[in-house]
Amino acid sequence: MTAVRGLTGLIAPGADVVRIATGATWSEGPCWIPDRRALRWSDIPGDRILEWSEATGDTSVYAAGVEFTNGRTLDDAGSVIQCSHGRRRVERDTGRRDPAGRPVVEVIADSWNGRRFNSPNDVVVKRDGTIWFTDPPYGIIEAREGHPGFREYGDHWVFRVDETTGDVRPVVLDVEEPNGLAFSPDESVLYVADSSSVRKPEGVGNRHIRAYDVVDGIRCKNSRVFATIESGFADGIRVDRAGNVWSSSAGGVEVFAPSGEHLGGVDLPELTGNLCFGGVDGSSLFIAASTSIYGVETLTGDARRSERP
Repeated sequence: MTAVRGLTGLIAPGADVVRIATGATWSEGPCWIPDRRALRWSDIPGDRILEWSEATGDTSVYAAGVEFTNGRTLDDAGSVIQCSHGRRRVERDTGRRDPAGRPVVEVIADSWNGRRFNSPNDVVVKRDGTIWFTDPPYGIIEAREGHPGFREYGDHWVFRVDETTGDVRPVVLDVEEPNGLAFSPDESVLYVADSSSVRKPEGVGNRHIRAYDVVDGIRCKNSRVFATIESGFADGIRVDRAGNVWSSSAGGVEVFAPSGEHLGGVDLPELTGNLCFGGVDGSSLFIAASTSIYGVETLTGDARRSERP
């Protein structure tokens, strides 16, 4: 069953939540591609990338045998930046195809200080062009999400890549298993979802989103818990134009004001992994939930929409 709870001023009363695509094993990493008028996402265990066309309503396989891609976003030129569990790297889809018809991808970063990443999970591009991504262990510990491996730098951090200088550095070190991430509209705050499954005396895992003040565009200071997800874990997150944080959860999407106040949510019949805004005017919310993609029209859009092609 689908339903909208609260969200006055963010989703119109009576708006329908519809399933627009299905047939995946575990849907993740949705990203709206304006030039194609399409939603692209990962079926991680299926090791393929899927696309849904807004023009036709059809779903197709964009590519298969993709080494377990996960999260993706657009850079300032409109190219797709994506995370690869299998290759343990962040890469760029050039938009070209090789003679065999496979997408041509370029390496952006695959290591830090000579040590490979774990399995880059989700990624954002800051307005200065730097690329920020999370690096939990799922692709090296989950057989259906990558290849067996070990933590070469011994932890799970958030990294920043400057392609101009070649600088790669960790920027957040205190999240147990960083997952989704997003900047506030003015990029003064970085939000990072912690979906750790580490057992603790008070229970299993973390269910919160942490917030950090971004100093000088690089350093992340003043770590604090921004919000806690009551059902399941925070996975993918997005920030809208007003600074509200939209987070996946076990039963759909939960939305929080910049103050951390819970505003409401969207209930879905499937476990939810990630979400994004898109559509022609940027106001459609697309939700990747287990086997399917769901959509609902909103009264807002992504904080970065006005900055994108």
